[in-house]
Amino acid sequence: MSRIGNKTIPIPSGVEVGVGGGKVSVKGPLGRLEWPLTPSIAVAVVDGQVCVSRSADDPRVRAMHGLVRAEINNMILGVAKAYERTLEITGVGYKAQVQGQSVSLSVGYTHPVVFVLPAGVEAKVDKQTVITIRGIDKRKVGQVAANLRGVKPPDVYKQKGIRYAGETLRKKEGKTGK
Repeated sequence: MSRIGNKTIPIPSGVEVGVGGGKVSVKGPLGRLEWPLTPSIAVAVVDGQVCVSRSADDPRVRAMHGLVRAEINNMILGVAKAYERTLEITGVGYKAQVQGQSVSLSVGYTHPVVFVLPAGVEAKVDKQTVITIRGIDKRKVGQVAANLRGVKPPDVYKQKGIRYAGETLRKKEGKTGK
């Protein structure tokens, strides 16, 4: 029995959910998202709620049951109010700036690193050291944040680099002299 997959998803006001053509589409005030359905998963909209059910009971279908329900829930929340991920830049002279649909990072390399943002994701820089990534697709926002962090991950000795807001790092001791 799937605990996640069996839960119904309430649809907030201003959001429309449509099922057809082998996919689920969600339209809201911030945009529109779609998710393809597998043949063994059925989605129905009943009384302002989305119900997800499965036709078989093998492990792959059971896993997809919970996944589809979670993805539809994330889509509904994303088009109602967007997802945000915040990154902090730590280090002397490290900074970021937004230039159109790209983020330029000066993080200790000999050249500035230009990171191009995908469609549907926008970035905002506060105080040159705080980057806020925003978008309606939770997967895209999280992946862009992870890729930006990967440009210069935090160092374990000096803790310089790009980290998630609120991320705690364990600082290692350096070599000790005689």
